[in-house]
Amino acid sequence: MRVVEVLMTIPYIYLLVALSTILPPGISSAQQFLLIVVITSFVSWAGLARVIRGQVLSIKEREFVQAARAMGAKPMYIIIRHVLPQTATYLIISATLAVPGFIVAESVLSLLGLGIKPPDPSWGNLLSVATNASILVLQPWLIWPPAILIIVTVLAFNLLGDGLRDALDPRSQQR
Repeated sequence: MRVVEVLMTIPYIYLLVALSTILPPGISSAQQFLLIVVITSFVSWAGLARVIRGQVLSIKEREFVQAARAMGAKPMYIIIRHVLPQTATYLIISATLAVPGFIVAESVLSLLGLGIKPPDPSWGNLLSVATNASILVLQPWLIWPPAILIIVTVLAFNLLGDGLRDALDPRSQQR
């Protein structure tokens, strides 16, 4: 857990900015996007691991796990039957909330000119074109489509996470 705590101290946006300046200029946009996702995943898994560890430590002390252990259940059976269903809800919600984080990170880097490079399409590239003062005055409608699409996509993933949490919650009374 000490490695996880060290990883949690790294602000991933600064790491992405630093690494994007080091990259060779000939790297493709697909490779650059993949690098953004890998770095964001590398840094953001630490918080998830910490929460899941806490949940597992709490679940293993519950009565139903101790009863299964007392009845002679194998550790793998206890993990699959009791621990995994209790932590799956949090994993699913975290995954659905991580996707908007990747979208926003890529959009911010492309907006700053450090992410996907034009002419490849990106919401950050569309926003960066609209930040030019003359374009904002002459064509103000250019900023709304990418901004609205980012907001709608993030909201959709949040609603998807809520729906999946409600549908898959093992403690739900509606099952």
